[in-house]
Parts: sequence; structure tokens; C-alpha cells
Amino acid sequence: MYYLNMLLSQSFMHLHKLGNSRQSKMEALDRTPNVSTTFEVNFTRKYTVKAINNPLNNQDYVLPLSNLDLLSGRFPVSYFYFYRNSLLPNDFEPIIDTLKTSLSVILSYYYPFAGRIVQNPKTNEPEIICDNTGALVVEANANVPLKELNFYNLDKTLGGKLVSINHPVFPMQVQVTHFTCGGISITFTFDHALGDASSFGKLLGSWSQIAQNKPISCIPDHGRIKLCARFPPSYHPSLDQQFTKCTMEEIMNIPTPKILIKRLYFIDESSINWLQSLACKDGKRRTKIEAFSAYIWKIMVRAIGENHERCKMGWLVDGRGRMYKDDDKNSMSNYIGNVLSLAFCEAAIEDLKQGSVSDIANKVHEAISKVANNDHFLDLIDWVECHRPGLMLSKVVLGRGGPALVLSSSRRFPVAELDFGFGSPVLGTVCSTVEKIGVAYLNQRPSATGNGSWTVSAMLWPELASALEADSIFQPMTASHLQL
Repeated sequence: MYYLNMLLSQSFMHLHKLGNSRQSKMEALDRTPNVSTTFEVNFTRKYTVKAINNPLNNQDYVLPLSNLDLLSGRFPVSYFYFYRNSLLPNDFEPIIDTLKTSLSVILSYYYPFAGRIVQNPKTNEPEIICDNTGALVVEANANVPLKELNFYNLDKTLGGKLVSINHPVFPMQVQVTHFTCGGISITFTFDHALGDASSFGKLLGSWSQIAQNKPISCIPDHGRIKLCARFPPSYHPSLDQQFTKCTMEEIMNIPTPKILIKRLYFIDESSINWLQSLACKDGKRRTKIEAFSAYIWKIMVRAIGENHERCKMGWLVDGRGRMYKDDDKNSMSNYIGNVLSLAFCEAAIEDLKQGSVSDIANKVHEAISKVANNDHFLDLIDWVECHRPGLMLSKVVLGRGGPALVLSSSRRFPVAELDFGFGSPVLGTVCSTVEKIGVAYLNQRPSATGNGSWTVSAMLWPELASALEADSIFQPMTASHLQL
């Protein structure tokens, strides 16, 4: 009884706080600057940065993609970071020089990122030519200070401005933009064939360590042979229901009713803790992500048309901690490449409306547990082996099977740690430049403040964005959140 009274008291206090914050959120939206006609970026110079020491002794080396690389596909993934006034606000050159010099060093360790991705005419599959072609670095100047950016509406801020047009030769591209206040933004764009978020996070973290003249904490493992199929390959039949071969035409014509919009939200620590307390109400321990997922899933049903009776939610699962040999759970911790799968759960819309956060969090936990194990990943590698060559994707991501939302957690991705010698960032997050996908997508990561709050990047259909923003937990990101 004491626990129940305490929980009800906490819930009342939190709801009171959320009620007050709803008005604050509306006021913040009113204050969000409309930069669509004023925010401009002038691209000034481009550089090709090569590895300073080529570990391959200048010999071209072909790195075949693993089966899980092939399943992840090829599309650009961009991470963008914002920094306050630099130590030298009137001199951009030292910053550029530091980034280029440290990049040339880190590419000596992460040499596939300085290569080219080409189609093998014999296998009809992409592969990485590790020939030290280099990474592309673009320098730019913005005509506004950081505080005037629209951090909430990423469609206005990113496309063609802070994320330059992808160059087909370079699978790694960096854009450094100087703002009138002396602040800068750095955008990192990677071809997904190079790796997943864990891989990119290790590269960026090591790069910042080199820029600070520190030893790198991760020696990368490029041995993609670790993810080879068994012989003979075999897999659970359920994978045929989850994944499929597809054509580029099917990908280009994903059946989605509207173009997805890109948004950025701030979620404070008290809201996260409150949601977790609701998810653990029946005495079972549930993670913050499981609680957050359950809450989102309940909100999602408000944005689904009446012609749908069911909907899905999915979660990206990293297999590194699930695939290991000789009881060494860290054997793949420094592996560079893709080690991802998707967990999905389907539920009736009426059950989601009526169910408690705790009930739905239990569904989330069960769905993720079915995928977060060694057997699933071995089966998935074998499934790809049995369907090569060609494009392969999750059926849900292709827009088959009704409305769905995928959540990715990047709680270990470096944010505040990404200091290249001119201070820690005020914001670090991810945003894809992909315009069409068959699911809504949310990415969660810690805020740069380190105070337990979250930054959530989103690709949503408009009705879902409206439903989220009608809830006080989702605060549209503003300059004030970043203390600019």
C-alpha cells in the first residue's frame, strides 16, 4: 500500500508538472524561428583526407560485405553535432586543420572508411575497395548564429544546408559549418554498408581522442569473416515472414501515404523516470527504453486511421553482446560492420488503448528478448546466405503489414564526449536524409548535458507528429534547451 500511495503521489506531481509544461511547449513553438527564408549556407572549400599511414602498405584490399551488411543495405546515415563559440571564434582555420590532421590519423585505423564501395560484377554484390581514396571534408559558412536555427524542424535545417549532397565516390563525408556567433556544426555522413551506429560511434569517439592527443580506447576489428554463414545454412522458418528479397523498384515505391517529416524532441529526466515507474508497476523490472516504447505505442494509436485494427512496433537490436565465442562476451565489442536485427511486435489497437503502460512494456520486453540472442543472429546470417545475391529488407520496413513505428536506442553513442579540442557539443543526434521509408522512426540518445535527459530524432507521418506533440512529454527542441 505504501508503494502504491507513493506511486500515485509521484504520478500526480508529474502530471501537474506536465500540465504546466504544455503551455511552455506551445510558447516555445511560437518562439521557434522561421529560418526558411533567412538561413543560408555558403560552401567554400572541399578537401580529400587520406589515411596518413596506410596499414595495407599501399596495396588495394577488397573487403567483402558480411551477410548482415548486405541486409542493412546502402543508404546514408548522418550524425550532426553543434558546438558553442570556439576558442578562436574569428579564425576557422585552426579548427579545420585539427579536424583534417586527426582524421588522417584515425583513418589509418579505420581504413575501410577511406575506401570506395563498388558493385562486384561477378557476385552482383557491393564490396569495399580499401585503396585509401580518402574521406571528403566540406567547409561552409552560415549567415546566422546558432541560436537562430530551427532545431525542431529538421526539414528546414538540414537538407542541402548542414548535410551536403552525398558524393558517390566517398562513403564517409564530413561537413564543418561556421556560424556568425563563432559556433560550429559538424555533420558526419556514412554509407550504412560501412557499419552500424556502434561502428560509427567507435570511429567518432576515437577520432575525438586523437584530436585531443589522447590514446584511442578502441582498436577496431575489421574481421568480417566472423559473421560467415554455417554450412549448411539453416534458419527458423519465422524469418521468411519477417524478411524478404526485394528490388530497387519496390524500395523506391514503398507504399506510404505521405512524405515523412523530420523532427527533433527533448525529453527531460523526470518524464523518463516517471514512465519507468509506470512500466514497473507490477513489480517486474523494465528498462527505460521498454517503458518509453510502451508509452509511445499507446500514443501511436491516436494517429492511425479507423480502417486499421492492428499496428506494429519494432526495435533495432545490436548483436555484439549476444554473439561471442569461448564465453568471452566482449569478443565482438570492437567489431566494425553491421550486427543489427529487428524485433517486431503486433497488437490490436483496442488492446493498446485499454492496456496499461506496464502491460504493454511486458509485450515489448518479450518481443526484444526473442531477437536478443545468439541463435537468432546465426539464423539471420544463414537466411541471408540462402537468399543471396540481391536486395533484402524487413517486410515491415518495406511498408507491408500496416502502420508501424521503429525505435532505435543509442544510449552508448558518444555525445558529450565528442570533443575535438574546442569543447563539448551542446547537441549531438542522428538524422537520415532518406525521404521515403515504410515505417515511422525514432532514435533516442542521451542529451549532451549529461543530466539524464534525452534527445529524440524522428521521421514521422504528420498525424503521428501531431499526436506526439499533443503530449507534454515530447518537447520540440529549441535553442533554450541547448542553453544557447
